Amino acid sequence: MKLAWLVDDDEEMAIAVSLMVKMLGYSTRSFLTAPDAARALLNGERPELILLDLNMPQVSGKDFLEFVRLRAEFDHLPIVMVSSEFADKQVDELLSLGADGYIFKPVSMDELEAAIEEAVSKRAQA
Repeated sequence: MKLAWLVDDDEEMAIAVSLMVKMLGYSTRSFLTAPDAARALLNGERPELILLDLNMPQVSGKDFLEFVRLRAEFDHLPIVMVSSEFADKQVDELLSLGADGYIFKPVSMDELEAAIEEAVSKRAQA
């Protein structure tokens, strides 16, 4: 089964999104901090997809995105930003930094499914 990681400091949001992702055929693992997810990546764990919150304490989603995209071994990894931030400038910046999609909280099943399909397709073609 494909594995999706949820990196979000809001545990309730992570649980809700995890349930939706499971309905799309993924198993899930949640991280409440970006450093925990980074450690798992550096220790050799490999998801097929990351759903990443933008605003988190310690290390932001933007910083984690940059960490992942600076490493060639993670080039294939689709990342979808999940945030309550609606600023076009910020969305454009994250997409230019290598995010494969951006969806707004609260997350709907249709938006989540479309964003995941687009992100996975985009990385498969890269």
